[in-house]
Amino acid sequence: MLKNQSDTANILRERSKLNKRLAYEGLLVGIVSGAVCIVYRLVLSNAESIYFTIRDFVAHNVSYWPLWIIGLIVLGLIISIFLKWEPMIGGSGIPQLEAEVQGRIDECWWRVLLAKFCAGALALVGGLSLGREGPSIQLGGMVGKALAKKGKRVKTEERYLMTAGAAAGLSAAFNAPLAGIMFALEEVHKNFSTSALVSVMIASITADFLSRNIFGLSPTLAFSIKETFPLKNYIWVIILGIIAGVLGAFYNKVTMGTIKLYKKTPFLKKHQRVIIPLVLSGILGFYCPLVMGGGHKLVEYLNEPNLVLSTLVLLFILKLLISCVSFGSGAAGGIFFPLLILGSLIGASVGKVAIMCGVPSEYFMNFIIMAMAAYFSAIVRAPITGIVLIAEMSGTLKMLLPIALVSFVSYYVANLLHSEPIYESLLTNLLNNQPYQSMEEYADSKELIGYTVGFGSNACDHYIKDLQLPRRSLIVSVIRGGEEIIPKGDTKLISGDRIIVLVDAFHLDETKLMLESVFTS
Repeated sequence: MLKNQSDTANILRERSKLNKRLAYEGLLVGIVSGAVCIVYRLVLSNAESIYFTIRDFVAHNVSYWPLWIIGLIVLGLIISIFLKWEPMIGGSGIPQLEAEVQGRIDECWWRVLLAKFCAGALALVGGLSLGREGPSIQLGGMVGKALAKKGKRVKTEERYLMTAGAAAGLSAAFNAPLAGIMFALEEVHKNFSTSALVSVMIASITADFLSRNIFGLSPTLAFSIKETFPLKNYIWVIILGIIAGVLGAFYNKVTMGTIKLYKKTPFLKKHQRVIIPLVLSGILGFYCPLVMGGGHKLVEYLNEPNLVLSTLVLLFILKLLISCVSFGSGAAGGIFFPLLILGSLIGASVGKVAIMCGVPSEYFMNFIIMAMAAYFSAIVRAPITGIVLIAEMSGTLKMLLPIALVSFVSYYVANLLHSEPIYESLLTNLLNNQPYQSMEEYADSKELIGYTVGFGSNACDHYIKDLQLPRRSLIVSVIRGGEEIIPKGDTKLISGDRIIVLVDAFHLDETKLMLESVFTS
């Protein structure tokens, strides 16, 4: 009991210093996470080059093809060793980080860093259609956790630093600091608290600064937008949004279906399933190398003139196939960039049809940029992140209005089709397959959670004494207009108040859900 009281007092004392400390800790997380993810980006770029070099050699020396397939199987067995040693490296890593931030799992940071780095690089050597962005987010998050552990920080602060690391990871992977900030807060932390914003912004900007010193100032995407999309053709923005929304919902269904299908492969253990897409990459890569790897070769291809509609549709089908088979196997790699490439193929296809219907051909690239944002919005269901990400990656704000509109339409269509956001589906799948983890170490620990009173919420214009708060929770601070109010039973909460709640870490998940129903509208 005394220990419990001591921990609570310590947390409350530390809160007053938290924001100042998070500023320089965010800088440290940005430097270390940025450095790790920059090296990872360089290694993956070289790994993909190795695949295409070997593929080109085999294409000109067909007698080596059986040896190549054998080599890919051996590569799969090596990757499976890492997957068996540290199962948390499977997939993109974003659901794992979300679960960690929510207090549902506890990853071993150094094992994840080592195994994810190696297994992710080897997967690209095998030509799998996986992205570097999800793994970069997980790597950044684990750097944040490592620094928190080394500094002996409380769990609340550890989660802030993991969120900051996630932002730094995405920022370094895409040269997109604002998207890193938005994604970390919108998707990982799921809360735009002041404390989180301080560390996340500093970490993301720092990582981007380091990344641009290595990779240059040019936008990540090589698509040049010459003209602003004309208002008279906005009907095509609506049509594109509908198509992207439908295909985004289809992508989610196919991806989750592939994961379920893999579970019915009795001849391979879970960590050995990566052998299947590697063998497929040896076959499909032989005939259609464009769809292999993350998709950078497809970006170059879409810049070529005289593209054929039927070829674009076929490339979309093949890219979708190899992406789902690669990711569904549990290989260490993400879906971020592959899904953006799939979106670009949708945009190119719709753009071709629009040009046939009279839209000037100089707007072809506009369709590609719009479709990438729309497809991201439909699949991930984080439209603000999608809009900011594509704007940063394309290096122009000319397309902000049509990107926002097409993202909203695709988001709405995917919702109408009852398609669950991909990372929520993956998180549910992860937790359902997790063995029971003892939470005894959290039994007496406390955490601070922040909420903003939403207009029209159950807390707005109500006294604290009248709120239906969950057990094991206590409002310890109300911040209004920059001033802190000591909460009492007769304190009336208004819209915009920042509430700090002390909760038991042992019941964190269910308590957070109940508190969200009270404070959010």
